[in-house]
Parts: sequence; C-alpha cells; structure tokens
Amino acid sequence: MLLVNIENFLRRQGKPLVKFISRLGELSVFVAQSLYNCITPPFYGRNLMRQIIDMGFYSLPVVGLTTIFAGMVIALQSYSGFMRYGAEGAVAEVVLISVTRELAPVLSALMVAGRIGAAMAAEIGTMRVTEQIDALTTLSTNPFKYLVAPRIWAGLIVMPILVMLGDVIGIFGGYVVGVYKLGFNPANYINSTLQNLQTIDITTGLAKAFVFGFIIAVMGCYNGYKSRGGAQGVGAATTNAVVSSSILILIFNYIITELFFSK
Repeated sequence: MLLVNIENFLRRQGKPLVKFISRLGELSVFVAQSLYNCITPPFYGRNLMRQIIDMGFYSLPVVGLTTIFAGMVIALQSYSGFMRYGAEGAVAEVVLISVTRELAPVLSALMVAGRIGAAMAAEIGTMRVTEQIDALTTLSTNPFKYLVAPRIWAGLIVMPILVMLGDVIGIFGGYVVGVYKLGFNPANYINSTLQNLQTIDITTGLAKAFVFGFIIAVMGCYNGYKSRGGAQGVGAATTNAVVSSSILILIFNYIITELFFSK
C-alpha cells in the first residue's frame, strides 16, 4: 500500500514536470526552425513592411505615453528622496540612467507585448484553427517564412527604434517636471543630462530591446501556431503569449543587467 501511494505521488508530481520539459522542447524546435527560416530565402518583404508598421508606427503612441509619464514620476520621486540629503542636483542623472537602462526598454517591451504579442497570437491562432496554415502548406508556401520570419525580423528592427524614441521621450518628461514643476534651471538640467550620458547606458537599453523584440515575436508566433480548439484555444493562446512574453522580458532584463554591470 505504501509503495502504491509513493508511486501515485511521484506520478502526480512528475506529470507537470514532463509536460514542462515537453513544451520546452517544442519551443526550442520552434525557435530553431524560425531562426533558420529567417536567414534563408525566399523573403517576403511586403509582409515584413506590414509588420514593421503594425509593431512600430502604431505602437509609438502607447510607448510615448508610457515613457513620458515614467520619466515624470522618476523625476518627482527622486527629487523627493534626494531632498533629505541635499542632493537635488542628481535628479537629471537619475532620470537619465533609469529611463535609458530600465524604464524605456522594459516598459516599451511590456506595452508592445500586450498590444502586438496578443495580436500575433490571435491572428496566427485563427489561421491555425481555420486551417489556413494547412492551406499555405498545400500551396507550397512555408508558414515559417510567410508568417513567422517577417514578425521576428520586425521585432528585431522595431524594438530598438521604439526604445531609442522612448529614451528621448522619457528624458523629456523628466525635463518638463524638473524645470516647470521643481524649478531647475533648463540649461543646467540639459548640461547635467549630457555630461552624465554614457555609451553603456544606450548600449544596455538597445541590447535589451533586441532580446525583448525577439521574445515578443517568438512567443506570439509560437502560441498562435500551436493553438488548438477553436475560439477558446485562440483566446488561451493570446493570453499565454502576453503572460509568457512579460515573464521572459522581466527574467532576461535581470540577466542582461547582470551581464553588463556585474563586477
């Protein structure tokens, strides 16, 4: 009886582990296939341009609003904290570092994951459950080249651009609060920002942007491509795409930060 109970316990505990390893293996194969099809012809330039516009141009308002208010909040909070130590002059530097290294890449990626990652999963998932992907295969069109590769390239191209624009907008938000709310001299604030700007600040943000763009595209495509079960399956794929992208963004944000700034 004891052996039976132990066996049942191990079976219950092992089933989720086996399922996780199986999903991880599926994802690894999917990523390998996607990367191979990204660098081999044929290339669908029209699909790529459409994805760049959808992911980049239409995401800019969301990214801009997110980063400008993030910069404004950082300026207020840092000023409130530095007042205790008479270091109010460091507000511009804190805004600069916070926005370029963390806030712009992470917040931009989370916004794009919520907007574009969900859309990718929903579109490809709908094509899967309505057998449109099978139709592409029947017509001798590789679904990875036609659907997945343009989205991955778009993520790699667009996210660094969005992050750079988010850097500028977020720093501008800190400038607005610092000058018009906290009473800093405009010239001094700008000079402090420029003097403290370092290459590693921009490099860190761009490195994160490349990785986050890849994560958003891969998880959106993967969850949509593997969706099953009609409308309910498409809904689950959309939710999984956003959740998994967000978690991986936060995990890789720490990993990249550790790589750049560990001593």
